Amino acid sequence: MKKNLFLVALSVSAIGVVSCSSDDDSGNNNGGSNDPDTELFASSNTSGTISYTDLTTSSPVARFFSTGSVDADGIYFDDDRNEVIIASRTNNRLEVYGNFREALAGTGSSLTMTASSTTGDFTNAREITVDDDRVIVAQDQFATNGLQNRLFVYLRTATGFTLEKTFDVSFKLWGIHIKDGNLFAVEDLTNRVAVFNNIFSKQSGALTADKSVAIEGLVRTHGIDFDDNTVVLTDVGDANSDSDGGIVVIENFISVFSGTVDGGTIALSNQKRIYGSNTMLGNPVDVSIDDDSNKIYVAERLNGGGRVLTFAYPTAADANVAPTANRIEPGVTGIYLRD
Repeated sequence: MKKNLFLVALSVSAIGVVSCSSDDDSGNNNGGSNDPDTELFASSNTSGTISYTDLTTSSPVARFFSTGSVDADGIYFDDDRNEVIIASRTNNRLEVYGNFREALAGTGSSLTMTASSTTGDFTNAREITVDDDRVIVAQDQFATNGLQNRLFVYLRTATGFTLEKTFDVSFKLWGIHIKDGNLFAVEDLTNRVAVFNNIFSKQSGALTADKSVAIEGLVRTHGIDFDDNTVVLTDVGDANSDSDGGIVVIENFISVFSGTVDGGTIALSNQKRIYGSNTMLGNPVDVSIDDDSNKIYVAERLNGGGRVLTFAYPTAADANVAPTANRIEPGVTGIYLRD
């Protein structure tokens, strides 16, 4: 089955979105000035591939590259280092695939791992977030890790990664995002979002959230992303349903979050929402938002076995809208927008 999914993934697929830029270069080496302004990366937990899409072309087309991890969850592209970082659930480590622009300029379909963290620091990784040379991994509780929810802080070095700190967290982890040194984390199985302020100044050990708030109308949150002061969250609803998911957008989020008491609720009046039968949202596990193009990109894991969906930024308080673009991407789990 995994081999068949891999073959499906290798078939090039159009994402069909309208470009927000006229740049058409898709492979200049080493982060040069002609590199695309907006690029989308996605990981998979079934295919052993990552996908890449140059969104600046008039008809964006996804390209797929095989990696050494069949199962990955969490992806990031470092333009300065010209490398893709994934959280490997196959090998339980961070993996770096370097010389990406060179691979993109060629005709091959595989990437070479150039660095990694120590195998076995974490298991059941769910997301990564990056701040300069630091990478944070969210570990969700599982039998192989003693049912421990944990955050791992790594320093990216010239040759690999140094594990700097580990934090034990009392709630199930999934999506995380670092902003201005503060780590925002969704509380899986709930409608809550927590923050750990000044995460890099904290000492290893048990970690308590500085604040946690609920999101009214949201059932079970998974994905989180910021663009400036706008946050987007995903709602997977019932994990067994491929049609009850949604997207919640909260503008002026820092002000709204700060104005909500610890344990309080962000009201529907502060939200714009995409839910309903037209959306193809069932288990949207990760998300990226682009304020410049007013688009939202979603890793939808369940509907169709995995889809990358694109939505226009919602203008109504509650919108049952179809995605502006949709492509099948088996096992898609993580999504990252470089803009």
